[in-house]
Amino acid sequence: MKKAIRPYVLAETNWKSVKETIFTVAVLPWGATEAHNYHLPYATDNFQAEYIAIAAGEKAWNNKAKVIVLPTIPFGVNTGQMDISLCMNMNPSTQYAVLKDVVEVLNAHEIHKLVIVNSHGGNNFKQMIRELSLEFPKVFVCSINWWQAVNAPAYFDEPGDHAGELETSAMQHIAPHLVLPLDQAGNGNAKKFKIKGLKEGWVSAQRQWTEVTDDTGVGNPQLATKDKGKRFLEDVTQNVAEFFEELHHADVNNMYE
Repeated sequence: MKKAIRPYVLAETNWKSVKETIFTVAVLPWGATEAHNYHLPYATDNFQAEYIAIAAGEKAWNNKAKVIVLPTIPFGVNTGQMDISLCMNMNPSTQYAVLKDVVEVLNAHEIHKLVIVNSHGGNNFKQMIRELSLEFPKVFVCSINWWQAVNAPAYFDEPGDHAGELETSAMQHIAPHLVLPLDQAGNGNAKKFKIKGLKEGWVSAQRQWTEVTDDTGVGNPQLATKDKGKRFLEDVTQNVAEFFEELHHADVNNMYE
């Protein structure tokens, strides 16, 4: 059966459809290309960001919210993984240049709401959003870390930080053909900082990844299941879709109560 073109996915749709649609919310999936333990693909973050953006976009579109999902940005900030083969780094300054160009296009075409669906812990768009607000004051920009859209511990025994139970379960649902059997995965054991403030989290610093973990994972993937991933992703996409819908209807000049 021929798949239908999804008019809310820019990579699939066409000028015939786009020129007849007044979009209100642009969605930009942003991931990373990096090692994810031994068993998950390098593009894990990209698969996840795109899946969440499109699945939530579909739900919002079906409720008449005029969202458009942009192509995924596949590189993230990986300055702490430069000694791991083919972990692709994009510096924050480069990310800002890319994001600024995207916002410039949206602003020119009067799409004044942008949601970044972030899938990589090394990406942090908060300060970029502050700077963009001065350059493009008419465009409301916000960022979602998709894995925080629901309470992960309610779905997983030990969610993990990187390639653990949460991410492995998600990928078992999204792209099971790319997930190796879990007997080939590392245990995801990770070292912590020795200094108290860093260990407790009230001081922040970059982690040197190969000093932290032997298999590049942080978190045990062994309890991951496709069913856990499915249930988690269903609830994540529902929450994100509801946010898209609210933003579609929102007046960006009247955002406070």
